[in-house]
Amino acid sequence: MNPVTPEIFTRYAGNPIITVDQLPYRANSVFNPGGGRVGDDTLLLIRVEDMRGISHLLAARSTDGVSDWRFDATPLIQPEPDIHPEEIWGCEDPRLTWLPELDQWAIAYTAYSRRGPLVSLALTRDFTEVKKLGPAMPPEDKDAALFPRRLGGRWAMIHRPSPLRGFAHSMWISYSPDLHYWGDHELLLEARDGAWWDAGKIGLGPPPLETEDGWLVCYHGVHMTASGPIYRVGLALLDLDEPRTVLRRTDEWVLAPTAPYERSGDVNKVMFPTGWVLDPGTQQLSIYYGAGDSAIALVTADLGEVLAMMRTVPTG
Repeated sequence: MNPVTPEIFTRYAGNPIITVDQLPYRANSVFNPGGGRVGDDTLLLIRVEDMRGISHLLAARSTDGVSDWRFDATPLIQPEPDIHPEEIWGCEDPRLTWLPELDQWAIAYTAYSRRGPLVSLALTRDFTEVKKLGPAMPPEDKDAALFPRRLGGRWAMIHRPSPLRGFAHSMWISYSPDLHYWGDHELLLEARDGAWWDAGKIGLGPPPLETEDGWLVCYHGVHMTASGPIYRVGLALLDLDEPRTVLRRTDEWVLAPTAPYERSGDVNKVMFPTGWVLDPGTQQLSIYYGAGDSAIALVTADLGEVLAMMRTVPTG
């Protein structure tokens, strides 16, 4: 176990903070939320899997980001296969990025098409109305989020395509002049080989967070065992001006599924972070994650302590 983990990251004592029983309608499970601060509320855009196994995205709001969640009566984003055929089997795993230039939130989510999962984008100002931009990447691709500002005059996005050959699922970065056309694809963070905790498959968690040390990136790594996969969490730092440059990456995982609600669910042994919210006053980083593909839970950390820890991990 990484000795620094229990000192820096703290699970909320009341976890899980959202379960399916709290929803205003019947469903199978809730998990993998995008997160942001909207007005006076913490907003989570949560993945809800219905009783067919098809997912949609529902907004939930809370004053303290922990309790008394207020759920919209209807989904913000739901499959519309007549208009968007790529969504025929669901809309999943959103990541939320505030784009000051556009005065809008970008939602990167996984559309589940007949040809496999792909990255789709949408824009919203207040999470009451949404404009779908459609697919940004062809299948199979997922685990995507935008950077909050242009880099070198272009928008940038991290995503995770699946290779046609080989096993390693790694994180890539791509660029766009307009959020519609994407190119200059480049491998960013590679899944390791062998017995590593993040060998074979990795994917982006929440959107990159701009810090004084670089872009802080949280990602999940998957280790295959005889009893199935284990989803753990690691961190990396990217150069602020050239995010294709990886400055640091943790060798050890920083979080792992050890709590009962993480080790047992529709998918056992899963911690899957997809949203975080930074309090600018206290510098508390709240990390929202899917637990066991069945509920939503929270861990917190002090951003300064996280960055101090990152300065001790290997470079490159």
